[in-house]
Amino acid sequence: MTEYESTAERIAIVEERISSAAFRSGRNPDAVKILAVTKFHPEAAVRAAYAAGIRLFGENRVQEAEKKYSGRLRSDLPGIELHMIGNLQSNKINKAMALFDGIQSVSSLELLRAICSKAESMTRPLRLYLELHTAEDSKSGFPGENELFSAVEAYAKSLEEQKGAAGVRLVGLMTMAPFTPDERAVRASFRRLSRAFEEIRRRFVLPGFEELSMGMSGDYAIAVEEGSTMVRIGTAIYGDRL
Repeated sequence: MTEYESTAERIAIVEERISSAAFRSGRNPDAVKILAVTKFHPEAAVRAAYAAGIRLFGENRVQEAEKKYSGRLRSDLPGIELHMIGNLQSNKINKAMALFDGIQSVSSLELLRAICSKAESMTRPLRLYLELHTAEDSKSGFPGENELFSAVEAYAKSLEEQKGAAGVRLVGLMTMAPFTPDERAVRASFRRLSRAFEEIRRRFVLPGFEELSMGMSGDYAIAVEEGSTMVRIGTAIYGDRL
């Protein structure tokens, strides 16, 4: 058996667990998307997941994504959507905006403004997610809800004034739960993001603001129970990468 022959089987297991979690919480399993995290994996990993029906892929580093996805891969696999899920450095913004369809790690008002200021040249809407820091062992994200809401307010104002946001679309929030066996702590992290999401939807008019990206290989079932619309799965699909 080659390294990625079990990918389809692993994806089927993830889908089954998502369905079970969705039913437990009274949700439609079809409302939850799987994003395959391909960092440190070759093109073969992307192709294997694509063959199994996956269309959303995530990378942590601009340089690795550029090398992997800028060749024939995207033309060979129509319909794939590539998301930046790792920390985005300011000097990599231009490359990231050209390469990715979505950036899930918008972690400050300064970064949001920098992206929006460059968005007029975009030939397609770039989907943005604001990352909220909800775990002590995570170093990235808006430090709190007040800072998060201020960034959303600035974006909403730019929409009203039609300045700088035409090429981007704020579509949701993202977080990383703490790496702990304590289910209560993990669930609290996801609930915090869900509450922030609902508060934003209550306070602002944001067309297309519908996504909650939360849940990874070790906690995605809990995330689905707490309202996740997108889970970011690496190890559960591809196994541990040596």
